[in-house]
Amino acid sequence: MKRTINFMGVRNVAFAFTMFLTVLALFSWFHKGLNFGLDFTGGTLIELTYERPADLGKVRDELAASGYHEAIVQSFGATTDLLVRMPGEDPQLGAQVAEALRKTGADNPVTVKRVEFVGPQVGEELRDQGGIGMLLALGGVLIYLAFRFQWKFAVGAIISLIHDVVVTMGILSFFQITFDLTVLAAVLAIIGYSLNDTIVVFDRVRENFRLLRKASLIENINISTTQTLLRTMATSISTLLAIGALWIFGGDSLHGFSVALFIGVMAGTYSSIYIANVVLIWLNLRTEDLLPPVTAEKVDDRP
Repeated sequence: MKRTINFMGVRNVAFAFTMFLTVLALFSWFHKGLNFGLDFTGGTLIELTYERPADLGKVRDELAASGYHEAIVQSFGATTDLLVRMPGEDPQLGAQVAEALRKTGADNPVTVKRVEFVGPQVGEELRDQGGIGMLLALGGVLIYLAFRFQWKFAVGAIISLIHDVVVTMGILSFFQITFDLTVLAAVLAIIGYSLNDTIVVFDRVRENFRLLRKASLIENINISTTQTLLRTMATSISTLLAIGALWIFGGDSLHGFSVALFIGVMAGTYSSIYIANVVLIWLNLRTEDLLPPVTAEKVDDRP
């Protein structure tokens, strides 16, 4: 018989670790705050065109050497086109950047194609809409699970998802990793990934309520989690390998995105076992909770 791992035997230790990590994440989030990128704070966007294919790393070094340490450099369409984003509202900033690049990289002439200013008002709207999008995603998850499974499963999944988001945002805040639209997209992707992992375990728990009628809830959860462990590990490891490749080879433009996803996947794998399942124990999930309500039969009292 396959050995069952006693995951819930250390649930109190896991809960203490979860609370400690969550408190640290919240403290960092509220104390340091998020390092919002230009997508949210506003700044200048400069599109540059080179005569020959441009080296992103070299351009970043040239801008840093010229004093533009906060510049974000990305490819834009063709290999000769670059997009530079940096704080500042000076209308002459584009010309100044181009002149600095001409001095440090005279072997590959550069011209300014366009200069645009993104105001902080736009950034505030993006930030607010992103927060609303995250809340709507969590609300949709709650409604789906309440109908698909049962409200106790929905509560467990939501608490698990909130943990994943809080921990991810807290670590991003602690290391002051730039929070831009790509990182916001990663946080929303984390919600979907973590939910998928949790639903796999929940579905097996619900199924085992019918197959293991004499097993207690803790035994059911241990058996169900053990049965889905290989699937969970295979999914998580393969996902982390892909994210690791993005982290290493994706460059600065995908750095925040890959870091956020990496943290979120690890947090989601942990929370699907030691948060979502533990909530089911706290709420005392029973077989009766999964049975359809009994409807009273109508009695025909007509003569």
